[in-house]
Amino acid sequence: MPELIPINILIGDRTYRIKTLAKDEEVIRRTLKTINDKIIEFKTQFAGKDMQDYIAMVMIWYATEASSETNPALEKEMTEALLKMEEQIDKAL
Repeated sequence: MPELIPINILIGDRTYRIKTLAKDEEVIRRTLKTINDKIIEFKTQFAGKDMQDYIAMVMIWYATEASSETNPALEKEMTEALLKMEEQIDKAL
């Protein structure tokens, strides 16, 4: 069975400790960078919202972007990474 490694991830203003396969860490970190960059972008565009609002906006942006994405390999990679993060976060809670 593959060895899971613990990593700390940051989404918005919260830190989560998850376990993942070493080979998936880079994909998770790239996905997190995209998510957090978009959160910062939305915070500058829509002042006065709370973090949950920004995260919801990013997820809507991602879902819309993914449905119009011309690169299916990237879409699959991002979707898999988000599903893995969601699964790990659910386990951590």
